[in-house]
Amino acid sequence: MKSKSSSSRHPLAGKRMTGAEMIIQVLAQEGVDTVFGYTGGAILPTYDAIFRYNLEHQSSPSEQVQLIVPANEQGAGFMAAGYARASGKVGVFIVTSGPGATNSVTPIRDSMADSVPVVLICGQVARGAIGTDAFQEAPVFNLMSSCAKHVFLIEEPEDLEITVRTAFGIARSGRPGPVVIDVPKDVQNWEGIFKGEGVIHFQGYESRMTALAKSRLTEQECKDFYDLLQQCERPLICAGGGIISGDAAPQLREFSRLFQIPVVTTLMGIGSIDTTDRLSLHMLGMHGMAYANYAVMDCDFLITVGARFDDRVAGKVQEFAPKARFFAHIDIDAAEIGKVKSVTWFHIGSARQALSDLLQHRKDFQKDFSKWIEHIDNLKKQHVRNYDRESQTIQPPQVLECLNEITSGEAIVCTGVGQHQMWAAQYLDFRNPRSLITSGSMGTMGFGLPAAIGAQMAFPDRLVIDVDGDGSMRMNLGELETATTYGLPVKILVLNNQGDGMVRQWQRLYFGNRFSGSDKSLRQKDFVKTAEADGFVFSTRLTDKSRLKETLKKFVEFQGPAFLEVMVDPEACVYPMVGPGMGYQEMITGDFIVGREPGKDAFDRSTKKSDAF
Repeated sequence: MKSKSSSSRHPLAGKRMTGAEMIIQVLAQEGVDTVFGYTGGAILPTYDAIFRYNLEHQSSPSEQVQLIVPANEQGAGFMAAGYARASGKVGVFIVTSGPGATNSVTPIRDSMADSVPVVLICGQVARGAIGTDAFQEAPVFNLMSSCAKHVFLIEEPEDLEITVRTAFGIARSGRPGPVVIDVPKDVQNWEGIFKGEGVIHFQGYESRMTALAKSRLTEQECKDFYDLLQQCERPLICAGGGIISGDAAPQLREFSRLFQIPVVTTLMGIGSIDTTDRLSLHMLGMHGMAYANYAVMDCDFLITVGARFDDRVAGKVQEFAPKARFFAHIDIDAAEIGKVKSVTWFHIGSARQALSDLLQHRKDFQKDFSKWIEHIDNLKKQHVRNYDRESQTIQPPQVLECLNEITSGEAIVCTGVGQHQMWAAQYLDFRNPRSLITSGSMGTMGFGLPAAIGAQMAFPDRLVIDVDGDGSMRMNLGELETATTYGLPVKILVLNNQGDGMVRQWQRLYFGNRFSGSDKSLRQKDFVKTAEADGFVFSTRLTDKSRLKETLKKFVEFQGPAFLEVMVDPEACVYPMVGPGMGYQEMITGDFIVGREPGKDAFDRSTKKSDAF
């Protein structure tokens, strides 16, 4: 392994220190201000190094590395992910060997699935004990290799410093993802000379990253794109999580506005475009807006940027965007091009740079898409999101509509997974990128609360709300205490429908109302008392629909951590819904959203100059 020299010399270069001290020095050098984690025997030297490092920097608190100790290691991982998703920086968590490492598998896989840059530092038994089934030993390298972007096992102490530094580069470069470093305890205790510089060279990876950094759209490629755009009448942009992770929202918004092309987003792409913008169609897919899905059915050119046509979006792939004559795809990961959907035009590279290149090479391109925009406006009016507004019970969408009036789309919202997650995505506005933090691909229940804590650590002065369900809240309930321990003003809103609502919805639709394992109405958990026991001064249960707005306002405006449980209609379902393996034409809109008549296609008559435009 070779190291790469740097022109700036670290002030501690040449100093003798332990491996654990080197780890902390590199974290500080990488700009890490917060780490999340739970200690244990095999990681004790590193935790001791954090303590001593902060002691040395007592006079400069801003230079300290704040340590947040959760209830368990899964919570630590989701906190690091929430921090990373909200800030765009690499999140860091540090755990011990054995169960500490195995408890971290889920957040690592979750981060990999959603392209989130985190670094996990695991303690490991001493090198001489590896493979002997020593106390709290686990095969971290084997377990994590199939879940992470990259995994390191430190076998030579001299490689520790450059390995930690390299991990950050891998985590944040290209398509971001989680990197795991397994550090034996004797390597943490080893003493050596701190170099203050250097990384490990991976020739193939570096070549790919260099190529991506240099990847630009040529004038001819831009001309080819605009030739396709010139031939179409109904272009539609599908923006995914790559817009968020690639910081490409400003370019996307400029591109959309300039050419007047409407935008649908995936769940991970929410916030790419201001959801209050006329050109925003909000989310598409299984529980996307009806009008967004109908727009996909009607478009003749789908321009996908930083999205991957996953099953919750594309559904029945062969019937996805059936009227589209052309498909364009921009993605930083070559493996995603053509993986699910064949495309007409593509580019492998940064979404930010690609959109900038297209804007730069637009030359005199002009085309009037006003009739398409009028059609989009009509779709929004005709198929507007809706629910049972006359119900005597509190409807979950009503809670979120009311919350939206208070926050005006400016809050950072984290969610668990289930119906509440979809309602939050549907009924809340998001004016800025990195405002919705949710577990997309993995769909991990228990994500919301710890992720909100991580986001709040990244932005102490912003309003952070965890919109959760009673099922997801149970998963990592112990993290309530973490919020109060560190005085974090996170707001936790639990929509309690006394069960696993999304599972029950599927059981109602596809399993003959056999609610096997999903009905929690007999459970005795008192969430309000639990929150009170964990130090929440504001901890309230709401059952009266007439007090909804005033209670939500008090909840949001409370100075400090706040917990609000709202008892909602247990029979409420999330609509629209595109069933598993079905196409958009089979979308169920429920009783309160207007759907299209079977067989009706707004563009069947378009060639006859119909009123579709």
